[in-house]
Amino acid sequence: MLTIPRAIGTWVIGVALLVVVCPTWAADNAVGQDYGIPQVKEINRQIRAAWTDYELKPSARATDGEWCRRIYLDVIGRIPSVTELDAFVGSKDERKRPKLVAKLLQGDEYIEEYARNWTTIWTNILIGRSGGSERNSLTNREGLQKYLRDTFARNKPYDRMVHDLVTATGTNTPGSEGFNGAVNFLAMKVNEEKATLATAASTRVFLGLQVQCTQCHNHPFNEWKQQKFWEVNAFFRQTRMLRRFVPGTRDVSSGELVDEDFGGESGNADEAEIYYELRNGLVKVAYPVFIDGTEISRSGFVSEVKRRREFGDLVIKSEHLGKMISNRYWGHFLGYGFTKPIDDLGPHNVASHPELLEYLGKQIADSSYDLKELIRWIVLSEPYALSSRATASNESDDPQLGEAPKFSHFYLRQMRAEELYESLLVATEAHKTRGSYEEQEEAKGRWLAQFVTAFGNDEGEEQTTFNGSIPQALMLFNGDLIKQATDSSKGSFLEQVAKNGKMRNSAKIHHLFRAALGRDATKQEVTIANKLLVAREGDTAAALQDVWWAVLNSNEFIINH
Repeated sequence: MLTIPRAIGTWVIGVALLVVVCPTWAADNAVGQDYGIPQVKEINRQIRAAWTDYELKPSARATDGEWCRRIYLDVIGRIPSVTELDAFVGSKDERKRPKLVAKLLQGDEYIEEYARNWTTIWTNILIGRSGGSERNSLTNREGLQKYLRDTFARNKPYDRMVHDLVTATGTNTPGSEGFNGAVNFLAMKVNEEKATLATAASTRVFLGLQVQCTQCHNHPFNEWKQQKFWEVNAFFRQTRMLRRFVPGTRDVSSGELVDEDFGGESGNADEAEIYYELRNGLVKVAYPVFIDGTEISRSGFVSEVKRRREFGDLVIKSEHLGKMISNRYWGHFLGYGFTKPIDDLGPHNVASHPELLEYLGKQIADSSYDLKELIRWIVLSEPYALSSRATASNESDDPQLGEAPKFSHFYLRQMRAEELYESLLVATEAHKTRGSYEEQEEAKGRWLAQFVTAFGNDEGEEQTTFNGSIPQALMLFNGDLIKQATDSSKGSFLEQVAKNGKMRNSAKIHHLFRAALGRDATKQEVTIANKLLVAREGDTAAALQDVWWAVLNSNEFIINH
């Protein structure tokens, strides 16, 4: 049975500490800077032009504390520690923002965290949060994570990463002969339903083209025909995932992705065709043709043509590759992409800022697909630097009401469940005593499992939410992670703060607020906290425990603002 871990009266006082999402913090009205970076200058120019067109005035600039918390969350997947926050906010360097960005992206001390965060993000994009947990799954989650972690730690160019993922062959399990972690993207997608899942996922994730809409019929809103889907599908018909079983059982131990000769559906490997049926019953034939009309050899012999490798070569040359990754990363950092859904760049789905999307796509391609450069441009831009507090002059800019985003203020959004987990550890300094990477991922995986809700669809995807519902709120109030975070026993974070003789009680309260929210407590919050201290009859540790519990369970903590 779930119980509230505080006396009701104390709990009400504690929760009263935080009754709004974002307090009215001071923010300067400095004009957006470009820091001498041409791409940032162009982003600012085009975004401002849209503000002018729609008669919008941007919100004030975010405070240093807000921006610092935001950049740590978005780049390395956690909030800053008090030490990191104080160092940034206290700096008088006019270029401290680009310097912090450079530190998070290039600094040796953050390489591991950067790789961990983007490995998590891309693992979820490629196979979902539950991928690899299915019974007798051919997807090895650890194997994919190993590949991605190495990729991001070395900052491998994005086009090479994409080429790896769509052309990989080898075994899926670390330590096995011929291991190649990249095979885990397609592992569960090539054997079933004539590789239709592989077709849909590859085009959608990397090109932003949802050709699965044309699998059974012509697209209702544009010129895409059913033929297009099956022409792309033909690239994957030489590929198969082989199962390896535990000796003496039917349990899958591992798998191997291989390219093998495809004889065509009529048995003629020289022109290995596939057939599909129109809605009127007419049967038609398809051969491998890329989305831009480029045809390759029709042979099904691997010795003559490796269709999937040809597909990979065409994908990384496509203009859609740069546009799609720009849209995806813009959506990650700004809360909304230029299109909705973010991975649908089809002709029927007009972008909110088409010229900017086109520009960023070309710039990332010209920059050798260096994802860190793309991140730098976005996070140093004016829209990313704005306060999340809407004003009377831009409150109509609300994508939740169905409006196309104009980015005149920073859009509030909840932390991803993984960000919440990592932030709780950092806020309580528990990250200092973590185990190995594998142990960390196992512990995090157990905690995250409660947020995974899979709804089957045509692409085999899942819908995963951390939405602040009552069951989730109660889990936070009473869950083991919060209990550990609010523990005041000897050696704990709270005990160390409570017994710090160099800090007055008000300083201790401010320290807790900075640790979780990136700001000092307001006068009202300090007053309420002092009342808690009186109620606890001078028991500082118990009073701080009440404050800390309320802060960690506030909307402000779980929201990226």
